[in-house]
Amino acid sequence: MMHKISLADELAEIRAEIARLKEREAALEAAVHASDGTVPNGRNHRVRVITRRNSEFDPVLLPQEVRENPRYWRDHLSVHVECLPVEGRMSRPGWPMNRLFADSLQH
Repeated sequence: MMHKISLADELAEIRAEIARLKEREAALEAAVHASDGTVPNGRNHRVRVITRRNSEFDPVLLPQEVRENPRYWRDHLSVHVECLPVEGRMSRPGWPMNRLFADSLQH
């Protein structure tokens, strides 16, 4: 019998899955960087490392009196949805999903 999952539970589970995927992505990217360009093509994809230079504004370089002047500041309101576990409840059976990845990040 399947149970309908609540919005709160589904959102929390999706965020957890995204976090796991980001962690795996970071590990794979690190392996690509460590390979020094020797990663063979896959069946459907290949990797390419691209280096770009961007200019970035650094407010720390401004004089302190400018940084602290309220005329140069704006308030920004942001809204965030936070997922918190319900105390005394266990996680849903079968979650988190276990994915099979290659044990080694070597090629």
